[in-house]
Amino acid sequence: MGGAWSQQNAPDWPGRAPKNAEIVSFDMEEQPPRGVRVRGPEAFTGLRLEPPKEYAAGIPAIGKALEHSFREMGVLRSVRPLLSLNQQDGFDCPSCAWPDPEKPSRVAEYCENGAKALADEATRKGIGAEFFAKYSVAELSRRSDYELNALGRLTEPLILREGSSHYQPVTWEEANQLVAGSLNGLISPDEAIFYTSGRSSNEAAFLYGMFARALGTNNLPDCSNMCHESSGVALGETLGIGKGSVKLEDLYGADLVLVAGQNPGTNHPRMLSALEKCKARGGRIISINPLEEAGLIRFRNPQKASGILGRGTGLTDLHLPVRINQDIPLVKAWLKLLLERHTKGENVLDDSFISSYTRGFKALQEDLQNYQIGDLIARTGVDPESVRRGADWLATSKNIIICWAMGITQHQNGVATIREYVNLLLLKGSLGKPFAGTCPVRGHSNVQGDRSVGIQHFVDRELNARIKEHLGFEPPGKKGWDVVESIRAMHEGRARVFMALGGNFLMAAPDTDYTARALQQCDLTVQISTKLNRSHLVTGRTALILPTLGRSEKEEAGGGKDFLTVENSMGRVRRTKGILRPASPELKSEPRIIADMAATCLGEGHPVPWGEFGSDYGKIRSAIDRVAKGFKDTSRRSEGAGYYLPNNVRDLDFSSLPGGKAQITCNPLPEHHLAPDELLLMTIRSHDQFNTTIYGMDDRYRGIYNERRVILMHPEDLAGRGLQPREVVRITSTYDGQIREVRNFLAIPYKIPKGCAAAYFPETNPLVPNNRFAAGSQTPISKSVRIRVIREVPSGYPDADQGAAPTK
Repeated sequence: MGGAWSQQNAPDWPGRAPKNAEIVSFDMEEQPPRGVRVRGPEAFTGLRLEPPKEYAAGIPAIGKALEHSFREMGVLRSVRPLLSLNQQDGFDCPSCAWPDPEKPSRVAEYCENGAKALADEATRKGIGAEFFAKYSVAELSRRSDYELNALGRLTEPLILREGSSHYQPVTWEEANQLVAGSLNGLISPDEAIFYTSGRSSNEAAFLYGMFARALGTNNLPDCSNMCHESSGVALGETLGIGKGSVKLEDLYGADLVLVAGQNPGTNHPRMLSALEKCKARGGRIISINPLEEAGLIRFRNPQKASGILGRGTGLTDLHLPVRINQDIPLVKAWLKLLLERHTKGENVLDDSFISSYTRGFKALQEDLQNYQIGDLIARTGVDPESVRRGADWLATSKNIIICWAMGITQHQNGVATIREYVNLLLLKGSLGKPFAGTCPVRGHSNVQGDRSVGIQHFVDRELNARIKEHLGFEPPGKKGWDVVESIRAMHEGRARVFMALGGNFLMAAPDTDYTARALQQCDLTVQISTKLNRSHLVTGRTALILPTLGRSEKEEAGGGKDFLTVENSMGRVRRTKGILRPASPELKSEPRIIADMAATCLGEGHPVPWGEFGSDYGKIRSAIDRVAKGFKDTSRRSEGAGYYLPNNVRDLDFSSLPGGKAQITCNPLPEHHLAPDELLLMTIRSHDQFNTTIYGMDDRYRGIYNERRVILMHPEDLAGRGLQPREVVRITSTYDGQIREVRNFLAIPYKIPKGCAAAYFPETNPLVPNNRFAAGSQTPISKSVRIRVIREVPSGYPDADQGAAPTK
């Protein structure tokens, strides 16, 4: 077969660790700065196993949602915010970016994970000066990420001074002066990095991006660099816009929905309701993923009697368990099968659409002649009959939607894989019409809005011109650093100030130990946050924690009557307005924090009215309308269901692309060159986490309880290494002569393609190399890391409840 999945006994094979390889994992005996623990504890917490679930939601989901809500917020305090969550007169979920329907359910327009996110944010627990006086950063770093998050809300601004072991209280004024002094003292503005997570509002992100540019830098890395940057690049190259083209209602009427590299039951649970409506109208669903996930097997809608008392709705009609990163050969096989039928006169492709709206069809036909269908299918690891059944459904479907998430984007060929899926839609004419199109499912709630209002490290000449015209300053014209480049710059001492608008940068980034050393090279690190995480403990020489309001809390602007706006993953802008009393009177909103900081740093004579922006969000929205592309009359139009930003694909306008047409592309097959003893690892989330935030220790749908330090392997891969189920192992990855490793993991047999493995992030992020990323997008290769699994102890395994190995 050749290619990605061949394994050869060659001593100089690229994946094989050289005898003199350098081990680069963090040695805790070296006592890093302030003695902090970069990775957290490695002790086991008591693994219990059950067979994987065959459905998602239902009564268990209701129970877990209420359990988290009542524990964190209290019974009475939970009711009002839960009823306001995702309502048009309420606040947007702080979890995922899945869109709200035109008429949301007044009973419960949220999922289990949305309730967890709200409970996590609106918890009654808080930590301030007294707590931090008691515990040093070194002591706190020995707690797990779950334990750190469970401590509660940050309640006052704090400073960790150079040489100190404890955070101490600091006034807002002193904090702003410290930031201003550090930024103004830089040799170049490019020594500052402004990182953005996806939780912030459009107003906060806009101010943040303008602050960085007013300072003189485009160093604006954001979380999309680590997740959907590949989507933006691929869609921009082929269709002229880095966003998806479908609306929520399109899913309801699709003939066929492909869900590739995505686990909606855990990561975007409200998507299951849309898929349920698709099935009710006769649509089919194909899931394409190495793991078969409960949410795509069966959905028990908790708002329907059939979901509570009955079996619910079966969703996936065909599951294709592709080997990790083998989507391109799957799609090429489908394209060849469709073209074979097309050449025989069957009406399986849209000739009119191809002729009118696309460019590159002939080149694709020629390129596909280089491949054999049998070889392509063999690469996928999927049985040929299933692949051909999928091709039959594609042939007879007129309206096709392709959904994907990070299982597609986080590979070296992530951009190429998305382009290949776009080829399929272009040949079928499944764009620019109802019930068809692209659907990249974004993660955090406003990550797409951040980019729309200007959080980007690359230069947009038209945006710069509008900034100069409407805000009165000349923005920098030099490209800034993305996440990968920012880490490298800090590591090499070329960046001295790192600021984060939300998020947990250390634990989200690749190569945890390398990233930790990079952050520790900084003179100042600043975290604008709601809760404590490891990025507050692994810091620069001086560190600030600036506590901010949560999405569910009342904003101070306009006497508490103002609102903020966000953009969902399908391009609709709507308002969000918190209702809860702030966790502490010391908290400030993100727009106010940024406005005050910018005003202190840039001075009263600056043309941007920072002070006015901090106290009147309507003025920020007016500036967004003038500066950001597609925004118009946002203060008014964001009311109710909100409004959609322009999308050229919906209008079949490809005028910005070469030849004025959508681009059909030729994409090579993936190559991984696994050594004989290597597996390909993908990092995954558990059901009790959202991104790097750990809500609990269970992965209920996969049947894994009270433990995160596990690696899921095919039973034959376990046996081939002489390992028993639950045996303690260490995992290594070798790139460029460097060995990265994590220790104390339990090997678990699981239903996953042979040669593949899966484990939770951020625990396995130390294995992801910092210098391997997607071509074109620089997204880290977190879903395709070459690894070795090695027995940690000579024999046996920890004394723990054996349970049932989840191999069903």
